[in-house]
Amino acid sequence: MKVVHAEIITIGDEILYGQIVDTNSAWMGTELARIGIRVKQITSVSDEVSHIVEALDNAKTRADIILMTGGLGPTKDDMTKNVLADYFHTELKLDEQSLADVTELFKSRGYELTELNRQQAFLPASCKPVRNVLGTAPGMWFEEAGKVYVSMPGVPFEMKRMMTDIVLPQLKAFFKTPHIIHKVIQTVGIAESMLAEKLDDWETSLPPHIRLAYLPHLGGVRLRLTGIAEHAEQLEKELEAEVAKLNALIPKYIFAHGEVPLEEALGKVLKERGLTISTAESCTGGYLAHRLTSVPGSSAYFMGSVVAYDNSAKTNVLGVKPETLQEHGAVSEATVLEMAQNVRRKLKTDIGVATSGIAGPDGGTPEKPVGTIWIAYADQQGAKAKLLQYNKNRQLNIEYTALAVLNLVRQSLNIAVEE
Repeated sequence: MKVVHAEIITIGDEILYGQIVDTNSAWMGTELARIGIRVKQITSVSDEVSHIVEALDNAKTRADIILMTGGLGPTKDDMTKNVLADYFHTELKLDEQSLADVTELFKSRGYELTELNRQQAFLPASCKPVRNVLGTAPGMWFEEAGKVYVSMPGVPFEMKRMMTDIVLPQLKAFFKTPHIIHKVIQTVGIAESMLAEKLDDWETSLPPHIRLAYLPHLGGVRLRLTGIAEHAEQLEKELEAEVAKLNALIPKYIFAHGEVPLEEALGKVLKERGLTISTAESCTGGYLAHRLTSVPGSSAYFMGSVVAYDNSAKTNVLGVKPETLQEHGAVSEATVLEMAQNVRRKLKTDIGVATSGIAGPDGGTPEKPVGTIWIAYADQQGAKAKLLQYNKNRQLNIEYTALAVLNLVRQSLNIAVEE
Protein backbone atom coordinates (compact mmCIF):
# COMPACT_ATOMS: atom_id res chain seq x y z
CA MET A 1 0.00 0.00 0.00
CA LYS A 2 1.29 3.46 -0.95
CA VAL A 3 2.41 5.59 1.95
CA VAL A 4 0.69 8.97 2.09
CA HIS A 5 3.10 11.80 2.81
CA ALA A 6 2.39 15.22 4.23
CA GLU A 7 4.46 18.37 4.46
CA ILE A 8 3.85 21.05 7.06
CA ILE A 9 4.59 24.69 6.20
CA THR A 10 4.59 27.20 9.04
CA ILE A 11 4.38 30.83 7.94
CA GLY A 12 5.50 33.80 9.99
CA ASP A 13 8.56 35.91 10.76
CA GLU A 14 7.86 35.47 14.47
CA ILE A 15 8.81 31.78 14.18
CA LEU A 16 12.06 32.51 12.36
CA TYR A 17 12.98 35.25 14.83
CA GLY A 18 12.49 32.79 17.68
CA GLN A 19 9.76 34.94 19.22
CA ILE A 20 7.41 31.96 19.34
CA VAL A 21 8.09 28.23 19.34
CA ASP A 22 6.43 26.10 16.66
CA THR A 23 4.47 23.58 18.72
CA ASN A 24 1.89 23.13 15.98
CA SER A 25 4.08 20.92 13.80
CA ALA A 26 4.85 18.40 16.54
CA TRP A 27 1.17 18.08 17.41
CA MET A 28 0.14 17.76 13.76
CA GLY A 29 2.79 15.13 13.10
CA THR A 30 1.52 13.01 15.98
CA GLU A 31 -2.11 13.29 14.89
CA LEU A 32 -1.34 12.58 11.24
CA ALA A 33 0.55 9.43 12.20
CA ARG A 34 -2.53 8.19 14.04
CA ILE A 35 -4.43 8.06 10.74
CA GLY A 36 -1.56 6.57 8.73
CA ILE A 37 -0.05 9.72 7.21
CA ARG A 38 3.69 10.31 7.45
CA VAL A 39 5.16 13.79 7.65
CA LYS A 40 7.85 14.08 5.01
CA GLN A 41 9.16 17.51 5.91
CA ILE A 42 8.48 20.57 8.06
CA THR A 43 9.32 23.96 6.57
CA SER A 44 9.19 27.41 8.15
CA VAL A 45 9.06 30.47 5.90
CA SER A 46 8.82 34.22 6.34
CA ASP A 47 5.87 36.47 5.55
CA GLU A 48 7.08 37.01 1.99
CA VAL A 49 5.15 36.04 -1.14
CA SER A 50 8.12 34.53 -2.95
CA HIS A 51 9.07 32.38 0.05
CA ILE A 52 5.55 31.04 0.48
CA VAL A 53 5.22 30.25 -3.23
CA GLU A 54 8.62 28.54 -3.31
CA ALA A 55 7.68 26.44 -0.28
CA LEU A 56 4.44 25.36 -1.96
CA ASP A 57 6.22 24.49 -5.22
CA ASN A 58 8.79 22.38 -3.38
CA ALA A 59 6.27 20.70 -1.10
CA LYS A 60 4.05 19.42 -3.90
CA THR A 61 6.99 17.58 -5.47
CA ARG A 62 7.39 15.33 -2.44
CA ALA A 63 4.09 15.29 -0.54
CA ASP A 64 0.47 14.32 -1.14
CA ILE A 65 -0.80 16.70 1.54
CA ILE A 66 0.45 20.22 2.22
CA LEU A 67 -0.70 21.67 5.53
CA MET A 68 -0.06 25.36 6.21
CA THR A 69 -0.44 27.33 9.41
CA GLY A 70 -0.14 31.07 9.93
CA GLY A 71 -0.67 34.28 8.02
CA LEU A 72 -4.47 34.32 8.15
CA GLY A 73 -5.02 37.28 10.47
CA PRO A 74 -6.59 40.64 9.55
CA THR A 75 -3.38 42.69 9.34
CA LYS A 76 -1.23 43.56 6.32
CA ASP A 77 1.50 41.06 7.17
CA ASP A 78 -1.06 38.21 7.01
CA MET A 79 -0.90 37.43 3.32
CA THR A 80 -1.41 33.66 3.08
CA LYS A 81 -4.97 33.90 1.76
CA ASN A 82 -4.02 36.28 -1.07
CA VAL A 83 -1.00 34.19 -1.97
CA LEU A 84 -3.18 31.07 -2.23
CA ALA A 85 -5.77 32.86 -4.38
CA ASP A 86 -3.04 33.79 -6.85
CA TYR A 87 -1.39 30.38 -6.59
CA PHE A 88 -4.59 28.56 -7.54
CA HIS A 89 -5.56 31.18 -10.13
CA THR A 90 -8.80 32.21 -8.50
CA GLU A 91 -10.37 35.28 -6.93
CA LEU A 92 -11.53 36.12 -3.43
CA LYS A 93 -15.25 35.71 -2.85
CA LEU A 94 -17.42 36.34 0.19
CA ASP A 95 -18.31 33.11 1.98
CA GLU A 96 -21.60 33.63 3.77
CA GLN A 97 -21.05 30.90 6.38
CA SER A 98 -17.66 32.35 7.32
CA LEU A 99 -19.20 35.83 7.60
CA ALA A 100 -21.96 34.48 9.83
CA ASP A 101 -19.39 32.71 12.02
CA VAL A 102 -17.17 35.76 12.54
CA THR A 103 -20.20 38.02 13.08
CA GLU A 104 -21.57 35.69 15.74
CA LEU A 105 -18.15 35.45 17.40
CA PHE A 106 -17.87 39.23 17.70
CA LYS A 107 -21.43 39.50 18.93
CA SER A 108 -20.84 36.88 21.63
CA ARG A 109 -17.90 38.93 22.89
CA GLY A 110 -19.86 42.18 22.89
CA TYR A 111 -18.02 43.77 19.94
CA GLU A 112 -19.12 45.22 16.62
CA LEU A 113 -17.72 43.49 13.54
CA THR A 114 -14.92 45.58 12.02
CA GLU A 115 -14.33 45.91 8.30
CA LEU A 116 -10.94 44.25 8.68
CA ASN A 117 -12.51 41.20 10.26
CA ARG A 118 -15.32 41.19 7.68
CA GLN A 119 -12.62 40.87 5.03
CA GLN A 120 -11.56 37.59 6.63
CA ALA A 121 -14.79 36.03 5.30
CA PHE A 122 -13.56 36.59 1.73
CA LEU A 123 -11.93 33.33 0.60
CA PRO A 124 -10.48 31.98 -2.64
CA ALA A 125 -13.43 30.89 -4.79
CA SER A 126 -11.92 27.48 -5.57
CA CYS A 127 -11.41 26.43 -1.93
CA LYS A 128 -13.69 24.59 0.43
CA PRO A 129 -13.97 26.73 3.58
CA VAL A 130 -12.92 25.08 6.84
CA ARG A 131 -14.99 26.48 9.68
CA ASN A 132 -13.21 28.11 12.58
CA VAL A 133 -15.57 28.06 15.55
CA LEU A 134 -12.97 29.52 17.92
CA GLY A 135 -11.53 32.42 15.92
CA THR A 136 -12.08 34.90 13.13
CA ALA A 137 -10.00 33.32 10.35
CA PRO A 138 -11.56 30.37 8.49
CA GLY A 139 -9.34 27.70 7.01
CA MET A 140 -9.15 26.71 3.35
CA TRP A 141 -9.10 23.30 1.64
CA PHE A 142 -7.82 23.04 -1.96
CA GLU A 143 -7.59 20.00 -4.22
CA GLU A 144 -5.38 19.95 -7.30
CA ALA A 145 -3.82 17.10 -9.28
CA GLY A 146 -4.72 14.56 -6.60
CA LYS A 147 -3.06 16.59 -3.85
CA VAL A 148 -4.70 18.35 -0.91
CA TYR A 149 -3.65 21.75 0.41
CA VAL A 150 -5.06 23.00 3.72
CA SER A 151 -4.40 26.43 5.20
CA MET A 152 -5.21 27.02 8.88
CA PRO A 153 -4.58 29.71 11.51
CA GLY A 154 -1.34 29.58 13.46
CA VAL A 155 -3.10 29.99 16.80
CA PRO A 156 -2.67 26.49 18.29
CA PHE A 157 -6.11 26.02 19.86
CA GLU A 158 -7.84 27.19 16.68
CA MET A 159 -5.73 24.93 14.46
CA LYS A 160 -6.19 21.90 16.71
CA ARG A 161 -9.97 22.29 16.74
CA MET A 162 -10.04 22.54 12.93
CA MET A 163 -7.77 19.55 12.53
CA THR A 164 -9.68 17.40 15.00
CA ASP A 165 -13.20 18.25 13.84
CA ILE A 166 -12.74 18.60 10.09
CA VAL A 167 -9.32 18.20 8.51
CA LEU A 168 -8.19 14.85 9.91
CA PRO A 169 -11.51 13.06 9.21
CA GLN A 170 -11.59 14.47 5.67
CA LEU A 171 -7.98 13.49 4.98
CA LYS A 172 -8.69 9.95 6.17
CA ALA A 173 -11.69 9.79 3.84
CA PHE A 174 -9.82 11.31 0.87
CA PHE A 175 -6.76 9.06 1.03
CA LYS A 176 -6.64 5.31 1.56
CA THR A 177 -4.02 5.34 4.27
CA PRO A 178 -2.08 2.44 5.78
CA HIS A 179 -1.76 1.88 9.50
CA ILE A 180 1.29 3.35 11.24
CA ILE A 181 2.15 1.87 14.64
CA HIS A 182 5.03 2.93 16.89
CA LYS A 183 6.66 0.92 19.66
CA VAL A 184 9.02 2.74 22.02
CA ILE A 185 11.64 0.88 24.05
CA GLN A 186 13.51 2.85 26.73
CA THR A 187 17.17 2.08 27.40
CA VAL A 188 19.70 3.49 29.86
CA GLY A 189 23.35 2.93 30.65
CA ILE A 190 24.62 2.35 27.12
CA ALA A 191 25.83 4.77 24.45
CA GLU A 192 24.04 5.02 21.12
CA SER A 193 27.04 3.71 19.14
CA MET A 194 27.46 0.67 21.39
CA LEU A 195 23.73 0.00 21.25
CA ALA A 196 23.75 0.17 17.46
CA GLU A 197 26.62 -2.31 17.35
CA LYS A 198 24.78 -4.79 19.54
CA LEU A 199 21.62 -4.49 17.44
CA ASP A 200 23.22 -4.47 14.01
CA ASP A 201 22.29 -8.01 12.92
CA TRP A 202 18.77 -7.75 14.31
CA GLU A 203 18.20 -4.34 12.70
CA THR A 204 19.46 -5.61 9.33
CA SER A 205 16.98 -8.49 9.46
CA LEU A 206 13.94 -6.26 10.05
CA PRO A 207 11.28 -6.53 7.32
CA PRO A 208 11.16 -3.52 4.97
CA HIS A 209 7.89 -2.19 6.42
CA ILE A 210 9.39 -1.94 9.93
CA ARG A 211 12.06 0.64 10.68
CA LEU A 212 14.18 1.40 13.75
CA ALA A 213 15.09 4.88 14.95
CA TYR A 214 17.65 5.72 17.63
CA LEU A 215 16.54 8.73 19.72
CA PRO A 216 19.34 9.60 22.17
CA HIS A 217 18.61 11.88 25.11
CA LEU A 218 20.22 12.74 28.43
CA GLY A 219 21.79 9.51 29.66
CA GLY A 220 19.76 7.11 27.55
CA VAL A 221 18.48 6.09 24.14
CA ARG A 222 14.85 5.65 23.12
CA LEU A 223 14.42 3.00 20.46
CA ARG A 224 11.40 3.55 18.24
CA LEU A 225 10.11 0.79 16.01
CA THR A 226 7.74 2.09 13.34
CA GLY A 227 5.66 -0.30 11.28
CA ILE A 228 3.55 0.61 8.24
CA ALA A 229 1.05 -1.88 6.84
CA GLU A 230 -2.50 -2.30 5.59
CA HIS A 231 -3.68 -4.60 8.39
CA ALA A 232 -3.28 -3.25 11.93
CA GLU A 233 -3.68 -6.55 13.81
CA GLN A 234 -1.00 -8.34 11.80
CA LEU A 235 1.34 -5.37 12.09
CA GLU A 236 0.83 -5.26 15.87
CA LYS A 237 1.81 -8.94 16.14
CA GLU A 238 4.93 -8.39 14.02
CA LEU A 239 6.03 -5.43 16.11
CA GLU A 240 5.48 -7.29 19.37
CA ALA A 241 7.61 -10.15 18.03
CA GLU A 242 10.44 -7.73 17.24
CA VAL A 243 10.16 -6.12 20.68
CA ALA A 244 10.46 -9.58 22.24
CA LYS A 245 13.69 -10.11 20.28
CA LEU A 246 14.98 -6.79 21.61
CA ASN A 247 14.16 -7.79 25.17
CA ALA A 248 16.28 -10.91 24.72
CA LEU A 249 19.17 -9.07 23.07
CA ILE A 250 19.69 -6.21 25.54
CA PRO A 251 17.72 -7.07 28.71
CA LYS A 252 20.01 -5.28 31.15
CA TYR A 253 19.65 -1.94 29.36
CA ILE A 254 15.87 -1.83 28.85
CA PHE A 255 13.89 -0.33 31.70
CA ALA A 256 10.47 0.26 30.14
CA HIS A 257 8.28 0.13 27.07
CA GLY A 258 6.51 3.30 26.01
CA GLU A 259 7.03 6.93 26.97
CA VAL A 260 8.02 6.25 30.58
CA PRO A 261 10.83 8.15 32.37
CA LEU A 262 13.27 6.14 34.46
CA GLU A 263 12.04 7.53 37.79
CA GLU A 264 8.48 6.46 36.98
CA ALA A 265 9.53 2.95 35.97
CA LEU A 266 11.65 2.68 39.11
CA GLY A 267 8.86 4.02 41.33
CA LYS A 268 6.44 1.45 40.00
CA VAL A 269 8.78 -1.38 40.97
CA LEU A 270 9.45 0.09 44.41
CA LYS A 271 5.71 0.35 45.04
CA GLU A 272 5.04 -3.20 43.79
CA ARG A 273 7.78 -4.64 46.00
CA GLY A 274 6.82 -2.57 49.02
CA LEU A 275 10.25 -0.93 49.23
CA THR A 276 11.10 2.54 50.49
CA ILE A 277 13.96 4.84 49.52
CA SER A 278 15.70 7.95 50.87
CA THR A 279 18.45 10.17 49.47
CA ALA A 280 21.52 11.90 50.88
CA GLU A 281 22.65 14.55 48.44
CA SER A 282 25.59 16.87 48.25
CA CYS A 283 26.51 17.87 44.68
CA THR A 284 22.99 17.23 43.32
CA GLY A 285 21.48 19.60 45.88
CA GLY A 286 18.08 17.88 46.03
CA TYR A 287 17.70 17.29 42.30
CA LEU A 288 17.63 13.52 42.79
CA ALA A 289 14.80 13.86 45.31
CA HIS A 290 13.02 16.13 42.82
CA ARG A 291 13.22 13.47 40.13
CA LEU A 292 11.83 10.82 42.46
CA THR A 293 9.01 13.00 43.78
CA SER A 294 7.98 14.24 40.32
CA VAL A 295 6.08 10.95 39.96
CA PRO A 296 2.48 10.99 41.27
CA GLY A 297 2.11 8.60 44.20
CA SER A 298 5.80 8.70 45.10
CA SER A 299 4.90 9.21 48.77
CA ALA A 300 4.26 5.45 48.86
CA TYR A 301 8.00 4.75 48.58
CA PHE A 302 9.98 7.99 48.95
CA MET A 303 10.46 8.90 52.62
CA GLY A 304 12.69 11.94 52.44
CA SER A 305 16.07 13.48 51.68
CA VAL A 306 18.97 15.11 53.47
CA VAL A 307 20.78 17.74 51.41
CA ALA A 308 24.13 17.76 53.19
CA TYR A 309 26.01 20.30 51.11
CA ASP A 310 28.55 21.46 53.64
CA ASN A 311 30.78 19.06 55.53
CA SER A 312 29.22 20.20 58.81
CA ALA A 313 25.86 18.90 57.61
CA LYS A 314 27.46 15.64 56.59
CA THR A 315 28.76 15.11 60.12
CA ASN A 316 26.10 16.80 62.29
CA VAL A 317 23.00 15.69 60.37
CA LEU A 318 24.01 12.56 58.47
CA GLY A 319 26.53 11.29 60.96
CA VAL A 320 29.49 10.92 58.59
CA LYS A 321 32.59 10.39 60.73
CA PRO A 322 34.89 13.46 60.92
CA GLU A 323 37.90 11.20 60.42
CA THR A 324 36.38 9.89 57.17
CA LEU A 325 36.14 13.42 55.80
CA GLN A 326 39.58 14.33 57.07
CA GLU A 327 41.29 11.26 55.64
CA HIS A 328 39.40 10.82 52.36
CA GLY A 329 37.61 14.10 51.70
CA ALA A 330 33.96 14.82 50.96
CA VAL A 331 34.27 13.55 47.38
CA SER A 332 35.32 9.99 48.09
CA GLU A 333 34.08 6.42 48.14
CA ALA A 334 34.28 6.21 51.92
CA THR A 335 32.21 9.37 52.48
CA VAL A 336 29.49 8.57 50.00
CA LEU A 337 29.11 5.04 51.40
CA GLU A 338 28.59 6.41 54.89
CA MET A 339 26.07 8.95 53.54
CA ALA A 340 23.99 6.24 51.87
CA GLN A 341 24.10 3.90 54.84
CA ASN A 342 23.35 6.61 57.39
CA VAL A 343 20.43 8.20 55.56
CA ARG A 344 18.89 4.75 55.23
CA ARG A 345 19.15 4.21 58.97
CA LYS A 346 18.02 7.71 59.98
CA LEU A 347 14.94 7.71 57.73
CA LYS A 348 14.27 4.00 58.28
CA THR A 349 14.07 3.06 54.60
CA ASP A 350 14.91 -0.12 52.74
CA ILE A 351 17.24 1.72 50.37
CA GLY A 352 19.54 4.69 50.84
CA VAL A 353 21.38 6.45 48.01
CA ALA A 354 23.92 9.25 48.07
CA THR A 355 25.81 11.71 45.87
CA SER A 356 28.96 13.73 46.50
CA GLY A 357 31.09 15.40 43.89
CA ILE A 358 32.47 18.50 42.21
CA ALA A 359 29.74 19.83 39.94
CA GLY A 360 31.78 22.85 38.81
CA PRO A 361 32.57 25.13 37.22
CA ASP A 362 35.24 25.58 39.91
CA GLY A 363 36.36 23.66 42.97
CA GLY A 364 38.33 20.99 41.15
CA THR A 365 41.89 19.90 41.82
CA PRO A 366 44.42 17.93 39.75
CA GLU A 367 43.53 14.84 41.79
CA LYS A 368 39.78 15.50 41.69
CA PRO A 369 38.90 17.63 38.65
CA VAL A 370 35.47 19.12 38.00
CA GLY A 371 33.06 16.32 37.14
CA THR A 372 34.53 13.88 39.68
CA ILE A 373 31.49 12.43 41.43
CA TRP A 374 30.86 9.49 43.74
CA ILE A 375 27.46 7.85 44.10
CA ALA A 376 26.39 5.05 46.46
CA TYR A 377 23.61 2.57 47.09
CA ALA A 378 22.84 0.86 50.40
CA ASP A 379 20.30 -1.71 51.53
CA GLN A 380 20.13 -4.42 54.18
CA GLN A 381 22.56 -6.61 52.23
CA GLY A 382 25.29 -3.99 52.18
CA ALA A 383 26.50 -0.96 50.26
CA LYS A 384 28.39 -0.18 47.07
CA ALA A 385 29.77 2.95 45.46
CA LYS A 386 30.58 4.04 41.92
CA LEU A 387 32.93 6.71 40.58
CA LEU A 388 31.66 8.97 37.80
CA GLN A 389 33.83 11.23 35.63
CA TYR A 390 31.69 13.64 33.59
CA ASN A 391 33.69 16.84 33.02
CA LYS A 392 30.57 18.61 31.77
CA ASN A 393 28.97 21.89 32.79
CA ARG A 394 27.42 22.22 36.23
CA GLN A 395 23.80 21.54 35.32
CA LEU A 396 24.64 18.56 33.13
CA ASN A 397 26.86 17.11 35.87
CA ILE A 398 23.92 17.33 38.28
CA GLU A 399 21.42 15.82 35.83
CA TYR A 400 23.73 13.00 34.73
CA THR A 401 24.50 12.16 38.36
CA ALA A 402 20.83 11.88 39.30
CA LEU A 403 20.22 9.63 36.31
CA ALA A 404 23.23 7.47 37.24
CA VAL A 405 21.85 6.98 40.76
CA LEU A 406 18.43 6.00 39.45
CA ASN A 407 20.09 3.50 37.14
CA LEU A 408 22.23 2.17 39.99
CA VAL A 409 19.05 1.49 41.98
CA ARG A 410 17.53 -0.22 38.95
CA GLN A 411 20.57 -2.43 38.50
CA SER A 412 20.81 -3.22 42.21
CA LEU A 413 17.20 -4.38 42.28
CA ASN A 414 17.70 -6.48 39.13
CA ILE A 415 14.67 -4.87 37.52
CA ALA A 416 13.75 -6.70 34.34
CA VAL A 417 11.81 -5.03 31.55
CA GLU A 418 8.08 -5.53 31.61
CA GLU A 419 6.67 -7.77 28.92
